[in-house]
Amino acid sequence: MKILFFDYRESEEKYFESHFHQDCEITFYKESLNENTHLSEKELEETQIISVFISSQVTEKVISKFKNLRIIATRSTGYNHIDTNACIERNIAVVNVDGYGKRSVAQYTISMMIGLIRYFVPAMKDFKGDNIQFSKYTGYDLSEMSLGIIGTGAIGAAVCEIANYFGMHIFAYDCKINNEIKDFVEYVSLEDLYKYSNIISLHIPLIPDVYHMISHKEFSMMNDGVYLINTSRGELIDNIALYEAIKSKKVAGAALDVLECENLNMYPDEFILNIKDATCDCISSAIVNQKLFNEPNVIITPHIAYNTYQAVNTILDQTFRNIKSCISGKCSNRIV
Repeated sequence: MKILFFDYRESEEKYFESHFHQDCEITFYKESLNENTHLSEKELEETQIISVFISSQVTEKVISKFKNLRIIATRSTGYNHIDTNACIERNIAVVNVDGYGKRSVAQYTISMMIGLIRYFVPAMKDFKGDNIQFSKYTGYDLSEMSLGIIGTGAIGAAVCEIANYFGMHIFAYDCKINNEIKDFVEYVSLEDLYKYSNIISLHIPLIPDVYHMISHKEFSMMNDGVYLINTSRGELIDNIALYEAIKSKKVAGAALDVLECENLNMYPDEFILNIKDATCDCISSAIVNQKLFNEPNVIITPHIAYNTYQAVNTILDQTFRNIKSCISGKCSNRIV
């Protein structure tokens, strides 16, 4: 079976050094797969399987270039970067990896939380610039703060467990109560979560109903000086509204591991290629993201919350199990 493996990262190399699947012919690309990716006619003709991460954009146009594609294996839980309707039309199986990094993402979320309320970034920058001002770095004790968790699936629940060890009062919102955490989590409405939380953290998948679920109206419901964490999907937050909330000090700080229209911000070498196909909304969002980069109370990282060797190995193991199951006709973790 010929596989093209896109978005290949250095953290994945150790896995392939010890787990190389000799029954597959794999070609690795560090680049993402999108409409501008150049592939040979032979690759487009012979490739039966592709594996991508969320930085790829597997559109109908991309899918139509492959003549014998059978399986798309995304190394992520989310799959909104893949045109599933086009896959259904061509009878292409799409499989994902579920719950691979709950500990890794939860720990990263807590570290971002602490980094915000203890002013790691401004303190570090001032120290390097020989401009130390101790009065600027007086932070907060987590045990004295309330945490609002939106989404209590595997990752959200893991964040709740760690926050509970710190003695935080935890509010949560989800359409379904997680019985494993209900003894130390208070489920409330979204409006009450916004009203009572000092820190709010997002842990839900991106679907059309939750696009820009936090915008001007939602910020107006929040406490003055609230902190916002997002390790889920950038499109959950209207970043224009976020920027305005930060400038007005409604939001005391934000930690974002994800951004709306990430490809325009996280891959500068491909900026010109990406921007010509971007929507006006994405371009506006990218401009605002550049302003957010310069705010001292904003932490932005390049979608790495999941990125530990343990989580990466789990992702790759599950990806190849998914592929093998599809080849055998069972197709576990199939989306479409």
